[in-house]
Amino acid sequence: MKLQTRIPLQPELHPIDYKSEVLMMGSCFTENIGERLAFYKFRVLVNPFGIVFHPLAIEKLITRAINEDLYTEVDLVFQNEQWHCFEVHSSLSHTQKDALLNALNKKLKELREYLLSASHIIFTYGTAWAYRYIESDSIVANCHKIPQKKFLKELLTVEEISASIENTLTLIRDINPLVAFVHTISPVRHLKDGFVENSISKAHLITGLQELIDPRQRVYYFPAYEIMMDELRDYRFYNEDMVHPNKTAITIIWEQFKGVWIAPETEALQKEIATVQAGLLHRPFNPESDAHQSFLKGLERKIVLLKQQLPDLKF
Repeated sequence: MKLQTRIPLQPELHPIDYKSEVLMMGSCFTENIGERLAFYKFRVLVNPFGIVFHPLAIEKLITRAINEDLYTEVDLVFQNEQWHCFEVHSSLSHTQKDALLNALNKKLKELREYLLSASHIIFTYGTAWAYRYIESDSIVANCHKIPQKKFLKELLTVEEISASIENTLTLIRDINPLVAFVHTISPVRHLKDGFVENSISKAHLITGLQELIDPRQRVYYFPAYEIMMDELRDYRFYNEDMVHPNKTAITIIWEQFKGVWIAPETEALQKEIATVQAGLLHRPFNPESDAHQSFLKGLERKIVLLKQQLPDLKF
């Protein structure tokens, strides 16, 4: 018998359409869903500061952006011939200090602008385990391969998680009272922490988050973690590392997300955009042939028609 994870109905809230602005922040699973939204040309900003895993890291970035608290040299650390910032992912690290600061502050401005205008904000939390940098006695988002002896590992309590998420929601509501929040728990298991430790971590996240879910306040929960653990619990739905969901699993979760949160009237446009995207990826055997030139003209006509409906569309 096939089990199906029940997805709660979302009352009286307009779903995501081509007028929506969607901000997504959190774990690597955030990027999986964000890539799908971007593929279909929805207006979306995904992880401007790279992957972050726990609620306190997201809260810190949101607070800094809203308060326009620019990064300075004191927020950086030099390690392994690169400058890093403990608040962001190592993908932003740079060999030049000024270049990193400029990039961070540019993204901070971008995040603030999106917070002001977003119709939907999707947060995905990956773990309740966090690292405290001993020297500054502060929780970090990323250790940047700095020696482990400089950090203390600790498990965020349910109360800390709930308070952090609530702080984040309150800060955003003060500048954007009509935004809808969609929360998920990442289906990626953090097994490096240990099997039992991963289960405890996810339990803390789920419990701390559920205290705040209230559709009347536009605070929703999408059960990505539960779909993976229940419907897709077979290892054939995982990558070779047996930790990350594979493309099949991501597609299944996306379809469930789409069924709840993407406006049905966008379906026709999604199909047309997918056709154009596939055409742009096509690699012909003979680029100069009449057949291929005719194909390109047809593709251009489709793009022109789409831009008549979506003037800001870019391929």
